[in-house]
Amino acid sequence: MKYIFETRMQVRDYECDIEGIVNNAQYVHYCEHTRHLFLKSLGLSFAEMHRKGVDAVVARMQLQYKAPLRPDDEFLSRLNITKEGIKYVFHQDIFRASDELLCFRGKIELVCLVNGRLAVSEDYDRAFEKYVR
Repeated sequence: MKYIFETRMQVRDYECDIEGIVNNAQYVHYCEHTRHLFLKSLGLSFAEMHRKGVDAVVARMQLQYKAPLRPDDEFLSRLNITKEGIKYVFHQDIFRASDELLCFRGKIELVCLVNGRLAVSEDYDRAFEKYVR
């Protein structure tokens, strides 16, 4: 897959469960943080968009857990984006940095609420236009 954004993070020990691996729910947080950093790189602030009455909300997630991350592992969180109708579809993969092992794959679909109603966001469309052609 071709990626348009990447960030590096490190597993913190409190993100792991009793088995010594990253808790499955934590991967959703990693993906969300990556999307927010991606927005920042495009000059958009998730918080500022909310103040303008535009909220990008998760509508659906498909998650695949491939290999566990462990405390202190560094990992690369990468994404690509497509658009299907009014949905923005984020294709997000997480790789262990030391060997590029695929640990997680997610397909996260977001829609926009503009002043509380399902709608198209011109701000997001403009920011993503070069990626979703």
